Amino acid sequence: MSGTLTPALANTTPVAPDMAPQPVPVADAHGAISVVVSHDLAEVEAVWRELTDKAIESPGQSFDFIRAWVAHRKIASADQRYVVGRVDGAAVALLPLHRKRVHGLPIMTWFPGANAGCYAPVADYDRLAALGSAGRCALWTEMTSALDGADVVYLRSIPTEVGGHQGLFDELGATLAVETLYRSQYGSWEECDKLQRNKSRRKHDRQQGDRLTAMGAVSFAEINNGDDTQDAIETMFRQRSARFKAQGIRDTFVQDGLISFYHDLAAAGSGVDVRLHVLRLDDQIVAVRYNVVHNERMFCLISSMSDDVAIQNGSPGKQCLLRVMQSVFDNGTAVFDMGSGFTDEKRHWCNVQIPLQQHYIGLTRQGALIVKAHQIFQKTRARIKASKRLKSAFRSGRQLFERLSGAVRPTGSAGSSD
Repeated sequence: MSGTLTPALANTTPVAPDMAPQPVPVADAHGAISVVVSHDLAEVEAVWRELTDKAIESPGQSFDFIRAWVAHRKIASADQRYVVGRVDGAAVALLPLHRKRVHGLPIMTWFPGANAGCYAPVADYDRLAALGSAGRCALWTEMTSALDGADVVYLRSIPTEVGGHQGLFDELGATLAVETLYRSQYGSWEECDKLQRNKSRRKHDRQQGDRLTAMGAVSFAEINNGDDTQDAIETMFRQRSARFKAQGIRDTFVQDGLISFYHDLAAAGSGVDVRLHVLRLDDQIVAVRYNVVHNERMFCLISSMSDDVAIQNGSPGKQCLLRVMQSVFDNGTAVFDMGSGFTDEKRHWCNVQIPLQQHYIGLTRQGALIVKAHQIFQKTRARIKASKRLKSAFRSGRQLFERLSGAVRPTGSAGSSD
């Protein structure tokens, strides 16, 4: 664990949304800070879009993605917090936060959970870097001190490097490194192929492709917003449900009513650029990848493949991803974000690894205790995930508890929208 809780962050004096921001001196004469907290997403749209005009680190930093999330989850304005920090009048950072109760405890955190992979404050990274450590500490302190109504600010999965800068969020509360983010970053498919595939790998990919082709006609397509996305998305979630069931994992998409959210994002006019990569065997969809694109970056949010054992022999998931890699880097994509958590596909294709950190800010005395308890939980969870024996024992115990307590509802068909 690195970083410490800044005592100034325990200030819980609220700042009224309509209160004129008051300049505060920044250390090392970097400028004067002003902070405004809003409960209305529309009020910060112009600032948000300005700060994310060039690039984002995650769909969770996309204004349109969060707008769709807030509308879909029907989040009350009283539970929305948009904290804008300015230095000498120029917007430098924005914290979009959802106030909610977790196990009865009032916290503020990102709006989605793990749905968008990593997260980070929306910011002008060059200006943030220019502030220096002391200036950033003063900025984060003023921004978080303006919050009220919760004990803790919990910011999960923030990359240690953003916009070419290291450690821009080190001063944002206490940190705990828990995961790694995997990305593919290449100038062309030729470069990717040369660096990531040797002769043996190419032969293996070809053999898998031959097995799949022997079963029928294989076709690959990209489907965009407003096209016929319904069948591909429904099939993807049916395949995911089958996979979750086989692994004994809770189907969060079905049980939390999230499937219709992904349909909404893929609709025409959502503001979010969705690309579905679909692999078909004859007319049957055997693999799907659900991606969000922002400028030159593509983020894979969900992937699936057929649960038919015979079809799996042809590795449709890997064949679908191979075709994606063969096309995206020659069609404008510079960075392909595959999310956190180590998998074979990330080992095969990703050449960039970035540590992710959880950030904690205790706003009250009780909040400081919650921070310590949650950090212990995260460390224990990481040790369990790293051990196959502990992971298997924990999963078996959780499944038994859920059956006895009735915590798991029947999933039914994953094809329903909610």
